[in-house]
Amino acid sequence: MVSLIMPGRDNLKYAKWSYASIRKNAPADVEICFADDFSKDGTWEWCEEMMKVDPNFKAIRNEGPTRLGHTILYDRLINEVATRDIVGIWHCDMYMTPGTVEAIVENVKPHRVVSLTRIEPPLHPPGPEKVLMDFKTEPEDFNEEEFLKWYSKYKEGAKGKTTEGIFAPWFLLKQDFQSVGGHDPLYAPQSKEDSDIFNRFLLAGYSFVQLWDAAIYHMTCRGSRFNPTLTTPGTNSTEWNEQNMISTRNFIRKWGHFVKHDQFLMPQVPPKFNIAFEVKNCDYQYIIALEPWCDILCVDNDKAEDAKKYIETEQVRAKSFDLSKRVNYSHIRPKTDITVYFDTKDLTQERFQLLTQLPEILAQNEETGTFELDIFKIEVNNIQTYEHRFINIKTIYN
Repeated sequence: MVSLIMPGRDNLKYAKWSYASIRKNAPADVEICFADDFSKDGTWEWCEEMMKVDPNFKAIRNEGPTRLGHTILYDRLINEVATRDIVGIWHCDMYMTPGTVEAIVENVKPHRVVSLTRIEPPLHPPGPEKVLMDFKTEPEDFNEEEFLKWYSKYKEGAKGKTTEGIFAPWFLLKQDFQSVGGHDPLYAPQSKEDSDIFNRFLLAGYSFVQLWDAAIYHMTCRGSRFNPTLTTPGTNSTEWNEQNMISTRNFIRKWGHFVKHDQFLMPQVPPKFNIAFEVKNCDYQYIIALEPWCDILCVDNDKAEDAKKYIETEQVRAKSFDLSKRVNYSHIRPKTDITVYFDTKDLTQERFQLLTQLPEILAQNEETGTFELDIFKIEVNNIQTYEHRFINIKTIYN
């Protein structure tokens, strides 16, 4: 009934540890779909051996010369490899607990996403959606007997408890994953692809449930953020920091806001308006800061060279967004639903924060016309919103 979707890159010892927990604590027919992302630590050789001895272990390999990232490999595994009705995003640094797969099968329904509670060492800040408990950060230090003894008592205390939220590991019907087109390759190789698809699940009308009596132990972030070949546990790798910055800017370009959710990680999606910024004295540094937060950034013609430089340097990171259409320095201004006029000479950090909150502010306005907000003159010609067009990535960029 269940296919576990597991990309891995140079984290073989975690993959072996996770695999052992699955085969020990889950039904034998659970399908493990593994993708080796151009590893150099013997991961593919291990995959080849596993496929010989385990009929429910299937693997593909990215031959390189660079990584594809889990944004791409999740979807390849689901679309090309997985054969079960239920698919679940699983990480190599996760330990499968007894009874968990049975709980997944019982709770996954059409248009419902099921998440398991994470039990984690204190490498990240605490949150009400998880349990902080230190059973170590390396497989060789993990005391399985001690953990299972503790987990048995924990599970009894959490019996029947659920909340609304979504995070890895999460499970749903394969057809529901495919009906929204899967992950958006805009975020490849990683970072923010999960928040993006969570928004789209919500807009598509899916429900979310977190099971508290079906939990996993998670050593956390061994794919890139804390990959053992790049950094140490708790310290972000340079690779992750750089890609996270790129993906964050693309998330803002697409959705018009930062990632938003409640305390239990239930997604919150403000409306997406069609907005132009008409900005005086907008030099190169201001273009960097402002461009992701609007659909079109209009600058004075005397800043044309700054605009051209920005387009040239940023386009490769902006990917499917055509910056030549998003940054305008001609005398002919494109038509947009909403235009915000201001001068950077008056822009402070506090006023910039107002721009980041603009979707929520505009959502309170139901009329067209012109109004002022601090230094900003806002001209509203149309209050239509566009967030629902993002649900299926197969049509979003056409």
